[in-house]
Amino acid sequence: MTGPRRTRGRPRDPEADDAIMKAALELFVERGLEGAGIEQIAKRAGVAKVTVYRRWSSKEELLTQAIERARTLTPEADLWAGTSAASVDERLMDSWVRTFGDTRFRAILAQLIGSSVTQPSLLAAYREHYIRPRRKAIHAAFDRARADGLPAADADLDTVIDMVVGAVMYRMLIDPDAATDRDYLESVLQQADRLLRLQ
Repeated sequence: MTGPRRTRGRPRDPEADDAIMKAALELFVERGLEGAGIEQIAKRAGVAKVTVYRRWSSKEELLTQAIERARTLTPEADLWAGTSAASVDERLMDSWVRTFGDTRFRAILAQLIGSSVTQPSLLAAYREHYIRPRRKAIHAAFDRARADGLPAADADLDTVIDMVVGAVMYRMLIDPDAATDRDYLESVLQQADRLLRLQ
């Protein structure tokens, strides 16, 4: 997973890291990827451009980490630690309610998706460093759960993941209030559970 660069010399100032990532997200939400250049980010954070470049090789790398930090989802290592489907579902709903109820994260996600056509580099970086590892974690959790008969041996897990994530993201972008409705989230997960049990 890509993170800030490590350099020799004086220890890095965590306050500078925070200021840079905060400035990067603010500019990204306000102006999109094109308007969130290193020079503008450094100016808003109150640091020199070289300070940014010493930590991140590109604005895509910086924004990818900043977006991940802005998430309020439960870390995947904790979320998928157990094999109980009911336990995972409950923790997943709690994470969704917190994250999708965050207006800032909704704005970030809208910009991320919106930039995917004209400037696909950011979404590509986010997909490589964060989305793919998450999917691997989900697959590993369900591999452990196969001993209990879930999912079915021939279940298309990737398709079900896309359907669940797609449904929730659609609601979050089109109807934000519905995206944090636990009844709706429970319904999405119940439908996914039925698909996974089909043989």
